Formats: sequence, structure tokens, C-alpha cells
Amino acid sequence: MSARPEKILALQFKYFGDAVLMTPALRALRAHCPEAELHLLAPAEIAPLFQPLPWLTRVWSMPRRRGRASLRETWPLLRALRRERFDRSVDFASNDRGAILSRLIGASRRLGWNQRGGFLGRRLCYSELVVADESLPHESARLAQLLSGWQVPPPASLETELRADPALAEAAKGILPEEQAWLCHVASSQSRKEWPLPHWAEFHRLAAPAGYQLVFTTARGNREAALMTELRKLAPAARILPEIAELPLFLAVLARARGFIAGDTGPLHFAAGLGVPTVSMFGPTSAARWAPIGGRHRLLAAPRCDCPGNCAVCISPQHCLAEILPAQVLAAVGQITSGASAARHPCRP
Repeated sequence: MSARPEKILALQFKYFGDAVLMTPALRALRAHCPEAELHLLAPAEIAPLFQPLPWLTRVWSMPRRRGRASLRETWPLLRALRRERFDRSVDFASNDRGAILSRLIGASRRLGWNQRGGFLGRRLCYSELVVADESLPHESARLAQLLSGWQVPPPASLETELRADPALAEAAKGILPEEQAWLCHVASSQSRKEWPLPHWAEFHRLAAPAGYQLVFTTARGNREAALMTELRKLAPAARILPEIAELPLFLAVLARARGFIAGDTGPLHFAAGLGVPTVSMFGPTSAARWAPIGGRHRLLAAPRCDCPGNCAVCISPQHCLAEILPAQVLAAVGQITSGASAARHPCRP
């Protein structure tokens, strides 16, 4: 009778874009342990990002509320995870929630970051610790470095990987019939990471004569809805994507796009992971650390920004992204559509 395969659980308790940047590390772990069962535990709101990945054995979805923990809600899932009897676990965030869950789930080997902060004794929740190599420029490389604690080689590619659910292809086509449309994502987590609305309106004016189809989209919320209301005033002819509540359907729509234009925001990483070419605009956050990697992507960095590149909130007195002009974005789109950025995603068949 053969022994059961090794069971490995990865944990990631960060949000959207941060979580997507973990996929190269997960691919490296899969390549190093091809016979193992590789599971992922993620918050319910981001778990759909990873469900279609064929090299994950199972994605576990945990309900949570930011800043709050409910044992009554999580206990059934925790019991189910304990019954799996994982041999190893790796916590890519290594925050308080992930540390406690790593310990309670009970894998004999528990890998995490050796970092300061958190509750007293957080590092004791792990059996193996790795000190982050701050010389690594990109977040995907840094996350993959955690696996050096298990002698897992770095991934062959740092490009992220997501898949859209093929069962949603027809529904996505009904929302975005055009196959050559460029999706323009207006909102970000803070206003200083957003390109000014007048610039979007001017870009729309320039794009039409150049033959580019633009469709505008944004995140859900009152502030985001207000941005679209204002954009309609500035560019009445602009087409705006209807609100899509379900993340899997949004991914399926995004996968149909010819390209994606945005600031530093979660959907930018969704597009890159799906293999959609992107034009990204960076100001207060570090492009070297967070921008999509690969030949299909074009980066525009603000020429003047007083932020050090690791700011959660912009500290610059001027809106540095305003220095990126619509004509520059149009030129970046032209570089991609001309075929200069037509490189195939290395993780796609």
C-alpha cells in the first residue's frame, strides 16, 4: 500500500493585488513538490481569484471581517482543516491572523516570516522562520524567497498567473461584446493613486481618432460611483462598464479585454495575471516593487514624486500622477497594439 501524498497548506491573508503576487511562489512550490497536495487558505473575498488554477488541489475560503475575528464563524472551517492533517504550512503574510491559524491548523512544519510586530509570541506560532531579503526589488520575488526555508528554488518566471472560469465566457461576452476594447480602471484605494479624471477624459478624446475602443470601469462603492458620475460629465460619449458584483464574472470580462489601463490597484494585477496587456501609472508606490512583470506591460512613472515608494498614503504636496500626460498613455497603448509587447504569457499553454 503506497503512502499518502504529502499535504501542504499555503495561507495568504492580505488583499487582492498582494495575494495575486503570491502565484509565482505557489508555482515554484508545485514544481518542487509535484506529487504533493497543494491547498490554499484565503479570505472569502479573494478566494475566487485562485479557484480556477489547475495546479492547486483545493482552495479553502475563510469568512472574515477586517479588524474582527469570529470563532463561531471560523470554527467549522478550522475543524475541517485540522482533519486534513497537513504535513506543512506556509504563511505568506505572517500577520497575526495567519500566525494564529497556522498554529491552530496544526501542521508539524509551519513556515513564516521572521519579522517584528504583531502580538507577543507571534513568531512562536511557526516552527521555521525566514528573514526577508530586502535587496529583492519585486514583491513576487520577496514572497518566493520565503520558500527558501524549505530549499525551494526561485520560480522560473515572476509573472503572475490567474485563470478565468470558462463557464462564464458567454456571460462575459454579453457584458463586453467587443474583443478589442481597452478597459480603463479609474479608481484606486486612495485618490492620490488615481489618474485625474480630466486626463481620462482627454485620453478618451485622443483614443477615438486613433482607432482604440475604450470602456471605463471602477470599483464598487459610493466614492467610486461618484467618480463615474463626474467622468460622464467630462466625457459624455464614454462607455462605462456596468457594475459587476461577482469577482469570477469580473475576471471573465477582464480576460476578454485587449488591454487594461490603471494606476496601482488590485484589478491591474488581475489583468496581468490573466495575460492581458497593461499600461500602469505609478506615483506614490514603488513601481520596482509592485508593477506587473513581463513584455506585455508598459509602465509610466510620475516624473516628480516626493514619496519614498513605500507609502500607504501619498505624502507629496502635488498630485504627481497628474504629470503623466494622456499623450504618453496613448503612446504606450500604441506600443502594445503594434505588436512590440505581444510576448506570450510564459505560464499559458
